[in-house]
Amino acid sequence: MDHQEEQNNEIEALDSIYCGEMEILTTTPHYAFAIPIKSDDYEEGVSGIHCRLRFDYTSLYPEEVPLIDIEDVENLEVEVMEELKDHLLKQAQENIGMVMIFTLVSAAQEWINLKSDDVRIQKIKREEEKKIREEEEEEIEGTRVTVESFLNWKQSFDLEIGQLFKKDKDDKNKKLTGKELFMQDKSLNESDLKFLEEGGEYVKVDESLFQDLDDLGLDDDEFISDES
Repeated sequence: MDHQEEQNNEIEALDSIYCGEMEILTTTPHYAFAIPIKSDDYEEGVSGIHCRLRFDYTSLYPEEVPLIDIEDVENLEVEVMEELKDHLLKQAQENIGMVMIFTLVSAAQEWINLKSDDVRIQKIKREEEKKIREEEEEEIEGTRVTVESFLNWKQSFDLEIGQLFKKDKDDKNKKLTGKELFMQDKSLNESDLKFLEEGGEYVKVDESLFQDLDDLGLDDDEFISDES
């Protein structure tokens, strides 16, 4: 195999494929060149992945792998860049004996597209998680008890309880009229009748005679005083 001829032919083919993009870095003692690649969603300074693949032929290429380097990296961490390089070296080993640069560039292009998709998905996921956390924090903040809110609540609670106790006390202290006592406790009427029956005399009482006593404006104390 004429290694030099294979290399020259591949350079011509690559220059045709990546017209205006491939950069020849040196021709001696062997070709060294670079081809830029970028993910489909790449926007400079905004999103996506961009880098430049550098290949150096060896004297025995394509019967041995070329030297591979990754330069001018954008949005690609060092650890991830090393993963890409390992991936390309593995692809190169599988293609020994054949010109392989187009295959390696295509593999790198596919790889960074997948990696960029992963990065975008993870970014969306982080943003959603952040949004959920913020909503939860707002909800908790809205119901969080502070010293001020507790004191306001306690003041309202004490006022309400105080009003209930006052109403209950007023109800208990309310003075009932004779008629109200009579109507509230029917046993008073029954006890009086029983007393009269036991005395051997039965007196029929017309209760309607007592219905207008309250209209006279007499207090119970005054009524009792007159009887005494």
